[in-house]
Amino acid sequence: MTDAASAKTTRNIIFLVLVASLGYFVDIYDLVLFSIVRVKSLKDIGVTETDIRLQGVYVINMQMFGLLLGGIMWGIIGDKLGRIKVLFGSIFLYSVANFVNGMVHDVSSYAFIRLIAGIGLAGELGAGITLVSETLSKERRGYGTTIVAMIGLLGAVAAAWVGKYDWRTAYYVGGGLGIVLLLLRMGTFESGMFKNIKDSNVSKGNILMLFSNGKRFLKYLYCILIGAPLWFVVGVLVTQSPEFGKALGAKVPLSAGDGILYTYVGISVGGIFAGLLAQLTRSRKTTMLVFLLLSVVSVVLYLNAKGITTSQFIWLCLFMGFAVGYWATFVTIASEQFGTNIRSTVTTTVPNFVRGSLIPVNALFNICVIHYGMIQSGYIVMFVLTAIALFALSQLKESFHKDLNYVEEEDGLNMTT
Repeated sequence: MTDAASAKTTRNIIFLVLVASLGYFVDIYDLVLFSIVRVKSLKDIGVTETDIRLQGVYVINMQMFGLLLGGIMWGIIGDKLGRIKVLFGSIFLYSVANFVNGMVHDVSSYAFIRLIAGIGLAGELGAGITLVSETLSKERRGYGTTIVAMIGLLGAVAAAWVGKYDWRTAYYVGGGLGIVLLLLRMGTFESGMFKNIKDSNVSKGNILMLFSNGKRFLKYLYCILIGAPLWFVVGVLVTQSPEFGKALGAKVPLSAGDGILYTYVGISVGGIFAGLLAQLTRSRKTTMLVFLLLSVVSVVLYLNAKGITTSQFIWLCLFMGFAVGYWATFVTIASEQFGTNIRSTVTTTVPNFVRGSLIPVNALFNICVIHYGMIQSGYIVMFVLTAIALFALSQLKESFHKDLNYVEEEDGLNMTT
């Protein structure tokens, strides 16, 4: 390869990583926006103070259900038609939904549009991580996914800043960001690994392959379970921080918007450290173990902060965010566990199933609250989810040095392409 061709390839790869990062930026912006504007927006459309928590859970559950549906849909499309098709289709649907979201005036419409936005968002991270993982060398793909996490998670910072103003405008901004990203994606290119199997007779995007083989199904399930604690921290402990503040005896009400902001700043920093630790140790499993244990420590400190002040809350959110900053590492592990013909399906569904797990986790937490109160329920659910995650992690093989240029056969074997 000539120097000019090599430089062009490098520029294309950098542009691809940037576009994937901005896609994740928009993904996170929208994903946390409701948590930030939850109280303000629900009050504005007529929800009473006493109903805000339960109605908020209903709306966010609808968004998470949309992520579940979209994860399946976009994952299959990514393996059958290509990763680029997902990047265009998902961001378009998301943008339209967000513009409409700024016009809602009742809870039912709010929840339905969050469902549609969730479907749209579901393809962003999986398609981006799949493209980056398949384009960069095995020695460098960890750096690529770390950059995606670092830039992408700053979307939460943007959401927290915009969300402080008019909540309807915040949704319009999200739709506008999606349109800008759609235009940027005109210059992206398809994964070489996908091109190699595009016209072959290999079964592509067959989600049933994940369930037809016991060993493959368990591997898939373990990939989902290792990420569950993260969304409990973000979706319950921080999102419901006003309620946790009351239970802890806070003299000043805690702000969920501020909590989301500082938690995601922590996640962004933690994502960098997680990526670098994985590169240094040459082990994604070791990195996950360290961060899972650290997350338990951070949650214990949060739930034990009697009389919590605003300053303490900010520092604890930063720490909790840092401790669950393994998101990109976790998604990369899932991507590296499966062959090219179902990799998009796995990499798109796994993070969205983790996000969707917030539905049963919310249900479990609500049941526990009735019997044990907010604080004890926080301990119980966090310990249970972490124990499950640690067991699942122990069952997965290290994938740091794995060559990804292979396909999954329906009989459970792997075949190099």
